[in-house]
Amino acid sequence: MEYRHKTSPSPRKFKVVASARKVLFIVFWDMEGVVHMEFLEQGQTENSDRYISTLRALKLRRVRRDKDSILQHDNARPHTSRQTQDALRQLELTTLPHPAYSPDLAPPPDYYLFFQLKKYMRGHNYDNYEEVIADVRRWCHGQSSEFFTDSGRLLVKRRRLCVHHEGDYVEK
Repeated sequence: MEYRHKTSPSPRKFKVVASARKVLFIVFWDMEGVVHMEFLEQGQTENSDRYISTLRALKLRRVRRDKDSILQHDNARPHTSRQTQDALRQLELTTLPHPAYSPDLAPPPDYYLFFQLKKYMRGHNYDNYEEVIADVRRWCHGQSSEFFTDSGRLLVKRRRLCVHHEGDYVEK
């Protein structure tokens, strides 16, 4: 029990945490479109074991059979753990290094794709988890190849700019 004066306002009641209703969406794509997507069940988080199983599924799909593929991901712990790095070597998947503490190199494709997806989903109401997943899948598959090409071009442009500035911080 908490002591309060009679004139003190009532304590605020906490609402349900918004993140409890979020869906974790993992997607790999290239300049042609979506290569692989997964949705984690509510309450699950991404860890090294989970990420490695995703990489194995991606490798089984052989990304794009006729092209060499390079993965670009950020420095999140599941991506940089020794266990993940060993799995990447074993699966013969090449990664594009992402320097630590480089907000200027935050993957533009991530920003581009997720910004557009959030913009699309704004104002939609879903009754359950399956409806969210179905709508996200529908939206991803409905994007043109130009959408993904533009995303890839942003990444190339940003990387070149960083190299041109010899690694110094790059403003927009």
